[in-house]
Amino acid sequence: MDRKKAKIAGTIVLWAAMFFVGRGAASIRMENAYRPAMADNAASQAQNWGLGFGAEGSQPTGNATAEELKKYNAYYVGDKEEKVLYLTFDCGYENGNTEPILDALKKHQAVGTFFVVGHFLESAPEIAKRMAQEGHTVGNHTYHHPDMSAISSLESFRKEVEDVEALYQEITGKEMAKYYRPPQGKYSAENLKMAQELGYSTFFWSLAYVDWNVDSQPTREQAFDKLLTRIHPGAIVLLHSTSKTNGEILDELLTKWEEMGYRFAPLSELLS
Repeated sequence: MDRKKAKIAGTIVLWAAMFFVGRGAASIRMENAYRPAMADNAASQAQNWGLGFGAEGSQPTGNATAEELKKYNAYYVGDKEEKVLYLTFDCGYENGNTEPILDALKKHQAVGTFFVVGHFLESAPEIAKRMAQEGHTVGNHTYHHPDMSAISSLESFRKEVEDVEALYQEITGKEMAKYYRPPQGKYSAENLKMAQELGYSTFFWSLAYVDWNVDSQPTREQAFDKLLTRIHPGAIVLLHSTSKTNGEILDELLTKWEEMGYRFAPLSELLS
């Protein structure tokens, strides 16, 4: 048992180190404006997903447009005229904050999408079962959370996603939704094509904030400053299930968004 715990702890440390390095670079892009890619150059080379924000309440621009991404069954935002939000959560490991998030979603009858990695399924199978039982969608964040833009082989790409599928089905008895989120937001046109070839839709995001560093969590005020002022119609919201702040504020946050006239919908509605 001690050996198993040590292995899990080591995996968490390794995953977290990889995660923070990638996120550190990505956060610069998320917090600064990007000019959209040119039509024939969308995701032509490996890059980090990034956003540029304009007027409060308006949709941000990405470093590829919604129209360009749709060619690959990829999305980052929904209809700019409809006050609907798509709640998504990246789950790298479990540290006690996912269940408060699930409690808040249940209270508001809101359906979310949880993008899980292999370690999360290995270490928190009961929470994965709860997600499925309560009607949430569980999507694929790859088994080992690597930089997928560095993978050029379809077989290697396939293994990263299919190993997650297999473990999820073993745990829940259900097939995993064919929803994919690139780790760290790193992607390339070839990655998007590979995901599409394997039957996946790829989901980026149009709203996120710096919530992933468990050793430097945003305050309630800092979280609301970003998540209320930058919310917009059709937002695909990315939050991390490891965030203590998210676990503490989500009930109030969902209430505030509802008071602003928003409703919550599953990603399946966006695809339809």
